[in-house]
Amino acid sequence: MTGACLQVSVSATSREEADRITRTAVERRLAACGQVSGPVRSTYHWEGRIEQSDEWLCLLKTTGARFTELERLIKTLHSHRNPEIVATPIAQASDDYLDWLRAETAS
Repeated sequence: MTGACLQVSVSATSREEADRITRTAVERRLAACGQVSGPVRSTYHWEGRIEQSDEWLCLLKTTGARFTELERLIKTLHSHRNPEIVATPIAQASDDYLDWLRAETAS
C-alpha cells in the first residue's frame, strides 16, 4: 500500500493535542494537510469498563510510503498509550488533488 494515498484518522483528548499532531505532521511533510473537528463523543471499552469522553478528531492526508513515520509521530505526540490510528485508502479523488498530496509528502 506504499503507493496509495490515505486518509488517517486519530482522536485526541484536547483541541491543543489535535492541533499539535496535525500541525507537526504537516510541518514535517508526513501529511499534506489535516483537519481537526470536534468535540466528538466517544464510547469505548477500556480496561474492563465502558468509558465515554469528548475528543477531537484529526483527519490527515498522506501516502502509504509516509504512513509508518506518521504513525510514529502520532504515538510520540499523543497522550494515550494506545491511540486510535486508522488509515483508509482514498479510493477516488481528483488527479490534481492526488498529485498535490503526493508532492507535499515527498521525502
